[in-house]
Amino acid sequence: MERNHKKLLSESEQLELIKILKNRFDKNMDRHESVKWDDVLKRLIANPDKLWSLNEMEISGGEPDVVGREGSGGEILFYDCAAETPKGRRSVCYDQEGWESRKDNQPENTAIDMAAEMGIDILNEEQYRELQKFGIFDTKTSSWIKTPEAIRKLGGAVFADYRYGQVFVYHNGAGSYYSARAFRGMLRI
Repeated sequence: MERNHKKLLSESEQLELIKILKNRFDKNMDRHESVKWDDVLKRLIANPDKLWSLNEMEISGGEPDVVGREGSGGEILFYDCAAETPKGRRSVCYDQEGWESRKDNQPENTAIDMAAEMGIDILNEEQYRELQKFGIFDTKTSSWIKTPEAIRKLGGAVFADYRYGQVFVYHNGAGSYYSARAFRGMLRI
């Protein structure tokens, strides 16, 4: 699928993406036992801007899938469910301030800016730990997670991964970036 900067997909792109999402939904029922596909489909059709964001998650390697809903009948939650942090979002520092702090070798983008451009939120620590209940993610990579403001004010940023049978949360300077670190996003519909 080609990038569309109008933030809307053509009808054929919408149908193609919905087919991908339905297939992933059906293959991973343990992620969303209480959610029915018909409810998801209605919300997708009613929110073409959200379909565009899901497409951005998909084409950057996130493999978005439904992981539940907020409350009964509440918003449907999509998280990036790729086994490793999305390939199309790697080698980014945390945010613009971190990017500006680098004197040399600035990466092309930041996690916060990319997420905003895609219309999604970066997972926070609680959401990242929740994701790990649906499988094992980031065993060879790591993902920036939403950093608490107190840590960010001191120049740090937080990332997480899964090693030795558990989630580890670490810190780095916000300007750091690595070829095996990206970010995982979420979208509410």
